[in-house]
Amino acid sequence: MQIQEHNWYSASLNRNMPLKIYGHAGKPCLVIPSQNGKHNDFEGFGMVEACRSWIDAGKLQLFCIDTIDEETVSCTWGDPRQRIEQHERWVQYIMQDVVPMMEQYGGGQKCMTVGCSMGAYHAGNLFFRFPDRFNATICLSGVYDVTTMLNGYMDGLVYLNSPYHCLQNMPEDHPYMELYRQSNAYICVGQGAWEDELLEDTRKLDWVLKSRNIPVFVDYWGYDVNHDWDWWRIQIQYFLGKFL
Repeated sequence: MQIQEHNWYSASLNRNMPLKIYGHAGKPCLVIPSQNGKHNDFEGFGMVEACRSWIDAGKLQLFCIDTIDEETVSCTWGDPRQRIEQHERWVQYIMQDVVPMMEQYGGGQKCMTVGCSMGAYHAGNLFFRFPDRFNATICLSGVYDVTTMLNGYMDGLVYLNSPYHCLQNMPEDHPYMELYRQSNAYICVGQGAWEDELLEDTRKLDWVLKSRNIPVFVDYWGYDVNHDWDWWRIQIQYFLGKFL
């Protein structure tokens, strides 16, 4: 398996940001780690190995990045406006620095996003905000109402980054609606240990998606399916197999 490591200065975040690439060809996939996670986590928890067959076959390239969750969604004691502004800087780092690189490596094809737990929120948020750049996502055990992480705070920037809220009011004739319908989107949650909050949030988003006629495959796994890497390794293989 071909592996590359990069580290460059991001003007959006005013710091160096590392990135690790797995694979030589195929669908460019942005991997966002779980809460407070780093770019090595997907490999460390066996998720890269779970994707190996598609990577080795030249069907998939993983682009693994760092979060800055400690300054945004995890910083529960911080000012919510400052937290969402910093989150937006991280989003702009992805869209201005990382995605153009992914598109180049992928031969100009659209990218996809993948994430587990808090990473699933980020993956879903990026997919729903930028369907002109992403045409697939796999979100495993995520939350989709960002106000729950901001102590109920809401403003225009929070709204933009909260799929549960912004999708409710998107006009039926908005051009993004057709892009969603041309995409491959999978949202999954278990019903076992530590999944209660994620299950509730997934149901909320599921209701919005159905009410807006947005064809996302929302899958509820069994009561033995816990919020843990053992299940996410199984789920990532299952959903990648549906469209790669």
